[in-house]
Amino acid sequence: MNLSATDWRRRLGSPWRRGLAAALAGALPMLSFPAPSLWWFAYVALVPWILLVRSAPTGRRAAYDGWLGGLGFMLAVHHWLLPSLHVFTVVIAALLGALWAPWGLLVRRFLAGAPSPGRLVAALFVLPSGWLMVELVRSWEGLGGPWGLLGSSQWDVEPALRLASVGGVWLLSFLLVGVNVAVAILVAVRSSRVPAVAGLVATAAATSAVWTWSPRPEDDGGRARIAVVQPGVIDGAGSPERRFAREEALTRELAGQDVDLVVWGESSVGFDLADRPDLADRLAALSREADADIMVNVDARRSDVPGIYKSSVLVGPQGPTGDRYAKMRLVPFGEYVPARSLLGWATSVGKAAGEDRMRGTEQVVMNVGDGLRVGPMVCFESAFPDMSRHLARDGAEVLLAQSATSSFQSSWAPEQHASLAALRAAETGRPMVHATLTGVSAAYGPDGERVGSWLGTDESTSAVYDVPLSHGVTPYARFGQWPLYAALLILAALGATEGVRSLRLRRSAPSPHAPPARTVHGSPARPGR
Repeated sequence: MNLSATDWRRRLGSPWRRGLAAALAGALPMLSFPAPSLWWFAYVALVPWILLVRSAPTGRRAAYDGWLGGLGFMLAVHHWLLPSLHVFTVVIAALLGALWAPWGLLVRRFLAGAPSPGRLVAALFVLPSGWLMVELVRSWEGLGGPWGLLGSSQWDVEPALRLASVGGVWLLSFLLVGVNVAVAILVAVRSSRVPAVAGLVATAAATSAVWTWSPRPEDDGGRARIAVVQPGVIDGAGSPERRFAREEALTRELAGQDVDLVVWGESSVGFDLADRPDLADRLAALSREADADIMVNVDARRSDVPGIYKSSVLVGPQGPTGDRYAKMRLVPFGEYVPARSLLGWATSVGKAAGEDRMRGTEQVVMNVGDGLRVGPMVCFESAFPDMSRHLARDGAEVLLAQSATSSFQSSWAPEQHASLAALRAAETGRPMVHATLTGVSAAYGPDGERVGSWLGTDESTSAVYDVPLSHGVTPYARFGQWPLYAALLILAALGATEGVRSLRLRRSAPSPHAPPARTVHGSPARPGR
């Protein structure tokens, strides 16, 4: 028996109860991400939300359901910001949640009532395309960046990582939404099982085909030994000096381990090295002891240009080599306040940046050790697929991310952040090392598989990862975010089809009957009078 829209409306009762149900349904996909990491749940997590929106009595209600579900989703994937931004986290989630209002309209348009087989088939392409447009818009750095993209929940699933090498995280999101739509059809429109089952079979077939035929990164037999130094949480008075001393001690333990590069986490050095030659000399001595270059991250006001920068700085046996990468994409509110003249009040209700960091201008590939080429990123830049892709295309053999999540140690954020490196590795066919101050630190091979063990948030230690090197170019690295372009074409075709349909309806509509003419000798009701 089919679940009708009337049944759903009766069960949900008041608009307030329905709104709460929408927010809760939108929050469900969060369980697919680390730390719960119920990756399989992502294939059905959207079904309650879809069924709810499908039952909306009007388009306006469907838009509300989409908006409130989006609010629940954004609040769930960013819940760890609450201690820092407080109520502002809810405000941001409400604003970004509005991006799902048009998606709610699409769900109702294609799935409401008793949809025809044609509408159901179209829904399997249109609804994932609409979802991808939401992910694209909210991926803009100024709106918080691509944190919590649905496809990133599959970071530890080997077949999904193979798909990521073909179409990136975008292809994974598209397929996940498509599967959820098909399952929703099976649940709610049981008389139309054929399109739903066909969609699931097609997805399984496409996944199998990619698994079999997609090119794999070619292992050239080489290895890079990358050491990560994770000092742990060090707070209070004099923490920059004490942190540096701890990192120094951990780096000394790497002597004799034949490492190619030592990586410290984000904000691992709190002083500009040009202003502190004593620290630069200590780092150079460490480089000589470890017999490897050291990549630190300097979070300080620079002496050569105005402003505070977060910069990846390479230090060799003779001191800083001159290789430097300044972070380009900054965390809204964490590192700068958008429209500070209007939103500066956020600093009084949370831990928003008191002074804006300055932005770098270009990505950099550095040569370390015996010619190993590495591409650094800082903090949440590892969430942006295009940045790792550009580094790989520019010749980086190993991708690096320097991060710090010490403000969110007791949340799911550290695990979620560390998982993103697996996707970036699989997308580009390049190994990636994620080095943090306080955990979770991790390394992944060119297929996105784990290398060694994670360093958890309770550890203060160093670790050496033997990452396999590869060559060749993945389809995603070559062609980029083509699933987004395909989604745009699908939505453009929908717009054109709807436009033609509307025009035909207007042309075929019967013209209104003209009223009888009035004369001085008669009337419409009583001719001749």
